[in-house]
Amino acid sequence: MVATSIWQTLAEHPEFFAMLTIPPVTAFVTWVHVWMALKMLFYPIKFRGIRIKGFPFFGLPGIGWQGIVPRKAGKISGVIVDQTLSKLGSLDEFFQAMEPAQMASFITDTVDENLEALIDEIMLERSETLWGNIPYALKRRIYKQAHEALPEMMQALVTDLTYHVEELVDMRQMIVNKMESDRRLMVNMFLKVGQKEIDFIWHISALIGLIFGVIQMFIFLVVPAHWTVPFFAAIWGFLTNWIAIWMVFNPVEPRYIRYIQFFTRVSGFPFIKLQLPHITRFRWQGGFMKRQEEVSEVFAEIVVTDLVTLENIMNEMMYGERAAQTRELMKSHLYQVLESPVVKTTLRMSLGRREFGQLKNTIIDKSITATMVPLRDPELNESRASKIFGLFRDRIRALSPNEFQNLLRPAFQEDEMTLIVLGGLTGFLAGWLHLILVFFPAMQ
Repeated sequence: MVATSIWQTLAEHPEFFAMLTIPPVTAFVTWVHVWMALKMLFYPIKFRGIRIKGFPFFGLPGIGWQGIVPRKAGKISGVIVDQTLSKLGSLDEFFQAMEPAQMASFITDTVDENLEALIDEIMLERSETLWGNIPYALKRRIYKQAHEALPEMMQALVTDLTYHVEELVDMRQMIVNKMESDRRLMVNMFLKVGQKEIDFIWHISALIGLIFGVIQMFIFLVVPAHWTVPFFAAIWGFLTNWIAIWMVFNPVEPRYIRYIQFFTRVSGFPFIKLQLPHITRFRWQGGFMKRQEEVSEVFAEIVVTDLVTLENIMNEMMYGERAAQTRELMKSHLYQVLESPVVKTTLRMSLGRREFGQLKNTIIDKSITATMVPLRDPELNESRASKIFGLFRDRIRALSPNEFQNLLRPAFQEDEMTLIVLGGLTGFLAGWLHLILVFFPAMQ
């Protein structure tokens, strides 16, 4: 009776058909504007628009847009390191797990193959005349001395670098630099880790919009004023984005609600199977936290293949902010070769003190370049990644829900209000269009 009475009241309303369009239009508009908001969170990677010096809005360089995540890659990656990665272990521990002794052997074999060409390159650059006049037999003795000294020297050098890795590499800065130099990597990381949550926000928004549309339809029935259409469309736009994001991360800790279960879900039609009623528990928790087991695998893979890699660690060590300390440490090992009698007699006396000092610097520069070649080898990096993958995965799984949410939360939290306001503005504009295109023609 009540339902019939409500329907009769609706049917008798002069704008009945226009009112019926409110729920589907609200659902569609909500679905579209949430999709747009999520796209604007990650894209475009680079700023697109008109650059204006001193532009004061949204931290943008002008009129246009750049995805929030790529625009704030440095800040967001810093938050992830501080709140999550730093709790997984130390860089020293990760580097030790890569088995430095094996790395030293690989580097030695690679460098040894081109050692004679490297010595020729160094000497021709510093003193082409001297090196050209040295008898070949003497050169062979220098080559032989270098070949013999290389394995022991490289093992000692890698051991020393491993022992001092925390002093030579700032892991936070290394990851921030990597993310800022490759902003697409930051976007891809969030999309891989949180794709299911992003899809959930997008699709649930249509359902939320439909519910709000039904509410708005009855509001219009009680308050038949046209201004309510764009006004409440804006309200629903605000609320939809806020509710969708909230559902992904809240509650942080699981809460269990008891209920009576009458059926179970099955994969095939009719998708449910009746069973004897019994009391069971529903786990209510943010969608992202529920997937901790699954996300741990994905995020660990990203970390070991793109962030905490052998190449990135050594690149930061050799060329980063603390490179001068690395050079000093390398000197103590490389200069030992120059102290051998044959090298010392042949070069030091022939070049003179000043030129010999410049030769030492050239040796350091060329040695760093030669060492980095094998360290960039994809197979070496892949084998080292496999050694620390399990370590990262297991420790991510062991994080508390509050710590775990920080793998994805910073992307939304950084400019969450911007997304919510955008939802409200889009809703308001869609409400006005709905009013102009549907309600006003219905009055005529």
